[in-house]
Amino acid sequence: MAKTTKSVWAAGGVVWRPGMSGSTAAADLELAVVHRPRYDDWTLPKGKGESGETLIDTAVREIAEETGQHVVLGRYLDDVHYDLGSTRKHVRYWSARATGGTFTAGHEVDDLRWVSVDKARKLLSYPLDRAILQEFTRLPADLHTFLLVRHAKAGRRSRYKGDDRLRPLDKVGRAQAAALVPLLLAFGAARIHAADRVRCEQTLEPLRARLDTELHIEPDLSEEAYRTNPTATQRRIRELASEMPETLAVCSQGKVIPPLMDWWAEQDGISLPKASNRKGSVWVLSLDDGRLVAADHIASPLPTD
Repeated sequence: MAKTTKSVWAAGGVVWRPGMSGSTAAADLELAVVHRPRYDDWTLPKGKGESGETLIDTAVREIAEETGQHVVLGRYLDDVHYDLGSTRKHVRYWSARATGGTFTAGHEVDDLRWVSVDKARKLLSYPLDRAILQEFTRLPADLHTFLLVRHAKAGRRSRYKGDDRLRPLDKVGRAQAAALVPLLLAFGAARIHAADRVRCEQTLEPLRARLDTELHIEPDLSEEAYRTNPTATQRRIRELASEMPETLAVCSQGKVIPPLMDWWAEQDGISLPKASNRKGSVWVLSLDDGRLVAADHIASPLPTD
């Protein structure tokens, strides 16, 4: 057996669209499965990451290159791992709703089929792809996404002279805020809300400018408000998460998000993955009829992290 000496990361998705009737029930969905002539196999769209990309960037780009489809990412599905000679390959998958596009055959992918879940299960060449498909079908495809962001870096509180509510982002924080734009857009962010702190507002300002929309201020999401009245913060986050169908990006603070997420997960009966709660990190939350059914934590928007 060859010794594994190198790791390579890739990303992709289960690309889906409603059936002809517009239904998003599992039995009516159409999934994109691609054929690779080099291997003569049928697989889920995926590909290797490039320098300077996050895996989220990779997933969106590779899906577009292989299927011609623009997508909005949703629930994180799983990572798979396998060996190719001396290389250990890792692939991260998301649910990915197709929003339009046209397939063009090429040397890497020469055919694409839109098929039902059952037909995809039979058509896919590899057990690992079928395992990802199984995870995809565990929950409804058409979940509502809610993005909860910890503000980016703003230097040390002890070194800031003046009202801490006005403390701005530092150089690293501004880079994180810029990097959050493609990340949050990949998940369909359409509305912007932030706790009433300058560093929270500045974290989402580049996204607000890209969307050319209003930034809504949320006094109940600050650390001081949470410490004084956590119930009001919990009630407000529930209200925001229920605002359909738009995907909200909401920025709050480090002493609010971990206990708020613990409360929310306990209320709705899910387990949370480990989370570092670093500045600039993002919770990608999936809700079904207002109930939290899945949560994924992205530790940083920067590819170097």
